[in-house]
Amino acid sequence: MSAGLQIELRPLSREHAASFLGLVIGLAEFEKLPPPDEAAQARLVEDAVGPKPRIEVWLAFVDDAPEPCGYAIFVETYSSFLALPTLYIEDVFVLPDQRGCGVGGTLLRKAVSLAHERGCGRVEWTALDWNVNAQRVYEQRMGARRMSEWLLYRMTRDDMERHLAPPGA
Repeated sequence: MSAGLQIELRPLSREHAASFLGLVIGLAEFEKLPPPDEAAQARLVEDAVGPKPRIEVWLAFVDDAPEPCGYAIFVETYSSFLALPTLYIEDVFVLPDQRGCGVGGTLLRKAVSLAHERGCGRVEWTALDWNVNAQRVYEQRMGARRMSEWLLYRMTRDDMERHLAPPGA
């Protein structure tokens, strides 16, 4: 990669839906997780570019390439104590051959910029415990703080159904 790399960010459009899905599959492979199945891929596209978007997707293109090399997904949550929205970064992913060239940083800067423009009180995201390269970027280059006093909890769809089932069912 040249030092004069041109990075352009664009919101996801249907035109690049297949490329976006390929990047999501690339992230699943990187994280050693099963990729979204065909039905989930269709929902993902609709949730991004359908009539009622649930997620905001930005694609990264370098040097006028026709296909994106990275993406980020953002959603807004809300802080009751601040009485302000929070921009949550769900995913940031860059293809391996484009890493280290500023693409990921450009996507993260976009998140911070959008949050600031929208009056958000915070930008938040998670990092896998084994992804020390990402943690180093977040803490050393961005100045983000690791929140050790909060524990992440999760319920899967099956967990929700068990919780909502009538007693004794």
